[in-house]
Amino acid sequence: MGIDYYNVLKVTRNANEDDLKKSYRRMAMKWHPDKNPNSNNEAEAKFKQISEAYEVLSDPQRRQIYDQYGEEGLKSSDLPTAAETAAQNRSYSSEFPYYPRDAEDIFEEFFREDSYPGGRTRGDGGHGGDGRRKFKSAEAGSQANRKTPPVNRKAPAIESKLACTLEELYKGAKKKMRISRVVPDDFGRPKTVQEILKIDIKPGWKKGTKITFPEKGNQEPGVTPADLIFVVDEKPHSVFKRDGNDLIVEKKVSLIDALTGVTISLTTLDGRNLTIPVLDIVRPGQEIVIPNEGMPTKDPLKRGELRVNFEILFPSRLTSEQKNDLKRVLGGS
Repeated sequence: MGIDYYNVLKVTRNANEDDLKKSYRRMAMKWHPDKNPNSNNEAEAKFKQISEAYEVLSDPQRRQIYDQYGEEGLKSSDLPTAAETAAQNRSYSSEFPYYPRDAEDIFEEFFREDSYPGGRTRGDGGHGGDGRRKFKSAEAGSQANRKTPPVNRKAPAIESKLACTLEELYKGAKKKMRISRVVPDDFGRPKTVQEILKIDIKPGWKKGTKITFPEKGNQEPGVTPADLIFVVDEKPHSVFKRDGNDLIVEKKVSLIDALTGVTISLTTLDGRNLTIPVLDIVRPGQEIVIPNEGMPTKDPLKRGELRVNFEILFPSRLTSEQKNDLKRVLGGS
């Protein structure tokens, strides 16, 4: 067989025209002598062999002879006669026996035709100039002809509210969200599929916290699916309001309780019974603060504050006797 042209080009025996071009382009650029000035003629010999292999395998007639008779048969004049080849249902060109052309000419011709489909030629027939100019011209043509792979645009993100109770945001919770999305089937046709997404709500998360599931939107050809984003939203609570990491309670007390003292009982968001004795006089608009009874924070050992705001309920009317009693007790005239 002599030289194994398939092995020289690093392709299989079933390689098609595109396979041969890709391999020749890569290897010729790598082993061109101008890129390997210090290779002690190794690159030049390799470059010539690569060019020869490409010229043979890219020509159907030469390749047919090479596959049957090998390199020696390809370059030998002892070939079948015209009558014999006709009988074998084969046709050979009158170029045989094969004599390799100059590797630089093959190189320049390849990149010229690769850059200008249809085989445009130079004024000097493609044989003028030195090898360095040919290499630079071919390299530029190859880079200009190289196609940039298309970059898929990404669909805009899809946001959806995730309603959570204050208890869930206080203690943490696990939620499951069922979504429907359109994706292509095995034949590229759109189909609707359903998925269950699991969301692990952390204690202390605030309204506006975002949970992102990358590329869980609809899938369309040439478009990267959108990210699916859930945005935490707080449901109103019957007792507590949230202010950052603090919890606020509005408490109404009668005038007599405000003056004589009151005990407040609360059920916390985690189910505990909290008793708050207020022994001093409560003034209108007064606020008392209980540390570490608010929402969880990033520090697991620290919580926000519980703030109790008082509203004093004054009586709508007093009898004369009640007024006199108040004056006497409070020291009025």
